[in-house]
Amino acid sequence: MKLNKNDKTRLHNKNLLYGFSFLGIVVILYLVLSFFNPEKIYRSLNAGLDIIIQILPILVIVIFMMGFANYFLKPKTVSKYLGGKSGLKGWFLAISMGILSHGPIYAWYPLLKDLRDHGMRTGLIAVFLYNRAIKIPLLPVMIFYFGIGFVLIVSVYMIIASLIEGKIIELAEHRFGEQRQKDV
Repeated sequence: MKLNKNDKTRLHNKNLLYGFSFLGIVVILYLVLSFFNPEKIYRSLNAGLDIIIQILPILVIVIFMMGFANYFLKPKTVSKYLGGKSGLKGWFLAISMGILSHGPIYAWYPLLKDLRDHGMRTGLIAVFLYNRAIKIPLLPVMIFYFGIGFVLIVSVYMIIASLIEGKIIELAEHRFGEQRQKDV
């Protein structure tokens, strides 16, 4: 079901209201709790600041990539490489990009949503997310502790499992979409 411009604006405003309400509640809770245990509040705020400092570089990269994607990638291009008719090329690209991606996973969600809005298949998003578990910088450490045979088997298993998971998600999405159309 497509939303018209007024519905999208209303939904955006509603989401914005919920976001600010949540922020307000958290700020009030912090203020109230600071009277009871200011040391824990200080440590909590410091921990939050440390997390922000850690994710800031990857967040900047993802925002840059989103801008790049919006400027250069047209829906036709995304469809060609990651859309319904992308074939093996799309699966390979999703696996590769998942393995090569770094940083916290939640920093990638906006970019993936943007790509999905431009035509990326849901199954390829699942494959990308699944293959993020294979971290190239950590492979030598894993080999040191578990051996190269184990690392190869686990990595190949994860890639195969990601493909199966992606296909299952696409089948479920297809069936759910058919059922939804029958209900309407």
